[in-house]
Amino acid sequence: MKADRTLDCVGLYCPMPIVKTSKIMKELKTGEILEVLADDNGIKQDMPAWCETTGHECLGIEEAGNEIKVYVKKKHD
Repeated sequence: MKADRTLDCVGLYCPMPIVKTSKIMKELKTGEILEVLADDNGIKQDMPAWCETTGHECLGIEEAGNEIKVYVKKKHD
């Protein structure tokens, strides 16, 4: 998936990936996609829940070895 920005959260644990995602999302334009790289399995539940709460769209989750990639589309300002 093509992302407009990438956020590296490898080595960070809950709640830091969500905190950092929230900050970056404020910098993106509506419709842009953020790729979040993480290695904490909690992100697979946390990010979709955060998206549901904030109104952004969780486009998908990909796993390769220990790395997890989550794609989030900004829905509004």
